[in-house]
Amino acid sequence: MFVDVHAHLDDEAFDGDRQEVLAKIKEAGIIVVNAGSDIASSRFSVKLAQEYDFIYACVGVHPHEAQKVEQNYINELEELADNPKVIGIGEIGLDYYYDISERNIQQRVFEEQIELAKSLNLPIVVHNREAHKDTAEILKKTLPAKGLMHCYSGSLEMAQEFIQLGFYFSFGGVITFKNAKKPKEVASKLSLDRILLETDCPYLSPEPYRGKRNDPTRIPIIAEQMANLREISVEEVRAATYSNFNRLFNLPY
Repeated sequence: MFVDVHAHLDDEAFDGDRQEVLAKIKEAGIIVVNAGSDIASSRFSVKLAQEYDFIYACVGVHPHEAQKVEQNYINELEELADNPKVIGIGEIGLDYYYDISERNIQQRVFEEQIELAKSLNLPIVVHNREAHKDTAEILKKTLPAKGLMHCYSGSLEMAQEFIQLGFYFSFGGVITFKNAKKPKEVASKLSLDRILLETDCPYLSPEPYRGKRNDPTRIPIIAEQMANLREISVEEVRAATYSNFNRLFNLPY
């Protein structure tokens, strides 16, 4: 089966037709990991995972929301993570492009959630935008068991550093964009046993749907581009990414 390892089906962009979108995903036979970005969206992700057998959840606080966390937010995340359909802590990390939350607060909240993931033996799902150096330093200091660099935009050299820390890398619609030279290069050269597919929906729709609302049914388009970049079959991409998904998230095959 194809797997979308990073989606936001809780987003308000789906409020008008969420049930229809979910029906399409089920019909397409795609597994989805829905990522939380704050406590409310984490709760919604768990609810979706409980209601749909093809959905799993990650719970966490995005760096944009770090400045808004309540004192007991780690306890709330821990309670949510007790659900068997919760398979990771995320989306967590650093975002120095927008700097919506102060950097020192982003770093603290990132580290606190890594420690939670370690205590629960769960992988982390990392958002890293324009913060490669600090992200790497925090990961080397805290040493999470393993994790996913979602929508990876760094270099091949930096990816090798993250691999030493037990990380996998997901690629989405960006690799179909004409001007996305670095993501295409990295996607074509990384070891296949470290690669996963994502939509980050409702964002980053692949060509020819760029600019339109994205959803997990477009994963086959991304898989086809990955196959083209690596000069292998789509079936090889599907099989490898399914295997990688199960291995990363400690799931039975």
